[in-house]
Amino acid sequence: MNEQVQGAGGPLFNPLSPDFIRDPYPHYERLRTIDPVHVTSFGQFVTSRHAEVSLVMRDKRFGKDFVERTMRRYGPEIMKEPVFRSMSYWMLQADPPDHTRLRGLVVKAFTARRVEDMRPRIQEIVDQAIDAVIERGHMDLIEDFAFRLPVTIICDMLGIPEEHREVFYKSSRDGGRLLDPVPLSPEEIKQGNAANLMAQMYFQQLFELRRKNPGDDLITQLVQAEEDGNKLTNEELTANIILLFGAGHETTVNLIGNGLLALHRNPDQLALLKARPELMEGAIEEFLRYDSSVQMTGRVALEDVDLGGARIPKGESVLCLLGSANRDPAVYPDRPDRLDVTRANVKPLSFGGGIHFCLGAQLARIEAEIAIATLLRRLPDLRIDDVENPEWRPTFVLRGLKRLPASW
Repeated sequence: MNEQVQGAGGPLFNPLSPDFIRDPYPHYERLRTIDPVHVTSFGQFVTSRHAEVSLVMRDKRFGKDFVERTMRRYGPEIMKEPVFRSMSYWMLQADPPDHTRLRGLVVKAFTARRVEDMRPRIQEIVDQAIDAVIERGHMDLIEDFAFRLPVTIICDMLGIPEEHREVFYKSSRDGGRLLDPVPLSPEEIKQGNAANLMAQMYFQQLFELRRKNPGDDLITQLVQAEEDGNKLTNEELTANIILLFGAGHETTVNLIGNGLLALHRNPDQLALLKARPELMEGAIEEFLRYDSSVQMTGRVALEDVDLGGARIPKGESVLCLLGSANRDPAVYPDRPDRLDVTRANVKPLSFGGGIHFCLGAQLARIEAEIAIATLLRRLPDLRIDDVENPEWRPTFVLRGLKRLPASW
């Protein structure tokens, strides 16, 4: 479609502008209405309607093609940069058969049974977080509450020793920019390389420790893994642990934070959920739909494809706007821009789809469910200091708040 198509308010898709970061949803509505398969100034196709987003994520004519896509964007030397080389080993960026092999090694840690068995531990961590601040009468819902839970759970799962965890609490809030559709600056690449090097050095030591002293944790499983004789190389091992760590906490922090903000911006829904806690499971699906932690995922056309009236040439990138698809009136005809914790048949695309559907989806749901339910029960008069102008992080793909001060 036409790259020159502009709305009255400037470029149709400018995802790192402050206005877009603050509230992307009016921009999505313009895209769906004016130019549902839009071409960005970087030459990527952007799809905003539920039908096309859903199709691209599930259709075998689209893949990840990470190395080729990245070289087209940054030039042939880019894969020498450690941060991009590491990302090329992520199962999230891999196509079959590599994807099948990598995911097959990790999926056992996320079975429904194992995740359900984590409920008591999740409850314990949530209660500890509230116990630590309850006398104070105020906290930052991100730093003091939402953040500790998923980081602690993923550290538990990976077997990261207690005495090493403080570094992870401090250092794991910076990776979101890597996934944005706007190219990284040389300075950002340099920072990414430095963070990647630190993680590699740490995990290499932990792998050696687990080879000598196996534990009941995911790193031990992966170090020992034999899937049809396919062990993970050290680079694959490190890259996918970094991925699991980032994906395992970032999205859940934002689900809890965005959900709490949405509730406090909609006092009627907050009152309803307090009065009827049994609605919580469905409410989590609605939070995922209403303001998704992950706003976008991408694929590459592996052949020429006709999509929503546009011709996508082989090798071109298609950006799927999950946040836009989740509010498409074609699927949610009843006021899609309204938060409704009783909404029926909510099936958000927030965890992706097809072979890359999020491994930790059920774990994230349970963490958010226990966290928000416990907070409403134990601090019923909690109020957010400023619901109108909260401070969003300056990233687009991973949508979340920098801080969310509250008191009671």
